[in-house]
Amino acid sequence: MTASRKTSLLCPNCRRLISRNEPRCPYCGIRNPGVWWKNHAFLRLFHDQDLFLTGLNTLLIALFVLSLLLNPGGMSMGMNPFGFLSPDNRSLLLLGATGTMPIEALHRWWSLVSASYLHGGLLHLIFNLIALRQVGPLVIQEYGLARMFSIYTLGGIGGFFLSYLAGVPFTIGASAAVCALIGAALYYGKSRGGSYGQQVYQQIGGWAISIFVFGLLVPGINNWAHGGGMATGILCGLLLGYQENRRETLGHRLLGTACAGGTILILLWGMVTSVIYRFS
Repeated sequence: MTASRKTSLLCPNCRRLISRNEPRCPYCGIRNPGVWWKNHAFLRLFHDQDLFLTGLNTLLIALFVLSLLLNPGGMSMGMNPFGFLSPDNRSLLLLGATGTMPIEALHRWWSLVSASYLHGGLLHLIFNLIALRQVGPLVIQEYGLARMFSIYTLGGIGGFFLSYLAGVPFTIGASAAVCALIGAALYYGKSRGGSYGQQVYQQIGGWAISIFVFGLLVPGINNWAHGGGMATGILCGLLLGYQENRRETLGHRLLGTACAGGTILILLWGMVTSVIYRFS
């Protein structure tokens, strides 16, 4: 039993039990599956859908609470539901809000990542948490966790970069990244075809139209970020592929891990520097 544990391992790509000395996995074909770095714990982040989504939601909530605590006296408690429990702009700027002002005046290009984890009010946060819980599992099912998080991260960057080019001065929210997931789901439904693909395309298309109409009717919505995120999601779906036409590879997992590692470092930088600035 001890010898078996020493000479066997789970393939880092397909997670089937194989010999540690295999030059290739007999199931998925990955080369040298026993190499230590391919089995590092950080590369195995993307295996538990419920835990992953719960962790992502918890991170969004935690950063919202922190944005309120950085300046409790500056939060809005007005009767407007869209402005209820709103952190002040200075706290959001310190934590990593993006736009022409943070990027051009402060050279905070890293805010293109961090802005996807900040929210301007309780209702803003709740809307994005609900949307993420609805579309996230579908994208995970069809693309896998690693590709889903890559799409989420790159979509947020793409959406906010487009809004920066459009001259939006100050913006935050997970909706650009969520729209990227919607874009990837649209691409999947259209590309796959068939009754199931058509059903996905129609349902997700309805969400996309609703977001577009909502953005036109409600003031203060960053439609540039929504559109940029959706377009980036479609492009990611095309380039990365989905499970039915391209199985998840080590490259997909490395990209997802790089997105996770970069995001963690950027968010930690924003949190630590904002707390130091506020309370020093």
